Amino acid sequence: MAREAMRLIIEGRVQGVGYRWWAVREATALGVDGWVRNRRDGKVELLAIGDKGALQRLAELCHEGPPAARVLRVDRSSAEDDGSQGFEERATT
Repeated sequence: MAREAMRLIIEGRVQGVGYRWWAVREATALGVDGWVRNRRDGKVELLAIGDKGALQRLAELCHEGPPAARVLRVDRSSAEDDGSQGFEERATT
């Protein structure tokens, strides 16, 4: 089965509230590969790779985020599969 990829940029109160940890947990539960990281501009960036249905569900969940987060906006775009296996937290860029 071909893997699809999408990039999410999440804005709002999303740093310092466990968003990355939460995203790793949710993506792993959905069987999605990729990564999540904080950006210096205060946003969170996420690359998700996998089945179209799982990617759609992850995007829906990212609109909510963990309980302490206050998501204002999620920008979604297509992306290239970077070959990630598993889902991990990456360093801030």
